[in-house]
Order: sequence, then C-alpha cells, then structure tokens
Amino acid sequence: MVNKETKNKRKENFFYVLWCKDHSFYAGYTTDLKRREKEHNTGVGAKYTRPASRRPLKMIYAETYETRSEAMQAEAAFKRLTRPQKETYLKEKGIEFPLKKDKPCLIY
Repeated sequence: MVNKETKNKRKENFFYVLWCKDHSFYAGYTTDLKRREKEHNTGVGAKYTRPASRRPLKMIYAETYETRSEAMQAEAAFKRLTRPQKETYLKEKGIEFPLKKDKPCLIY
C-alpha cells in the first residue's frame, strides 16, 4: 500500500558535475546528490572516479529535471563538450575558477 505522501512526492532527477583531484570533470545522473558524491569519494561510484588519483572529488554543479530522460540528456550533452566549452558552460552558470574547496555546489 502506498500512502499519499509517497505517491505525491516527486523524485528529483539531477545532472551533476564533479571536480576531480586531477582537475578533470566528471558528469553524471542521480536522484540523490549527497549519496552519489559519497559513493564517488569512497571508490564505489563510476569506473572513472575509482582511481585514488581522482579522489577526493567535489560536487560543484547540479541541475534539476522533472524526468530521468531530461537529466541524462543534459549529462550526455555536457560530456560531448570540449574542456574549454565545459569551463565556459560552468562559468555561465556561476561557477568561479579557480575552484575553491569551501564553495557549496550550485543547484539549478
């Protein structure tokens, strides 16, 4: 049996960007930003973020979408960008370079 609160509660879908220790970006999809960042930092996230040379990682940006499909399309579009294009995209969204460790993740 599903109660009304659970039924009416929409699951948020996020496209997110991590800043890796080696200064690379990682883009992904999740429904829980905190859990996903923790997974990446403990080495159980994506294959790309498993090497210790890429950790710790910091979630620097996320966008909220109504559907999983929309969030995954945003992720795929970001991954197709060149490095300079990714930096421009993030700057246009309010991310300041050089990145500072104490800055919170920007969520749109």
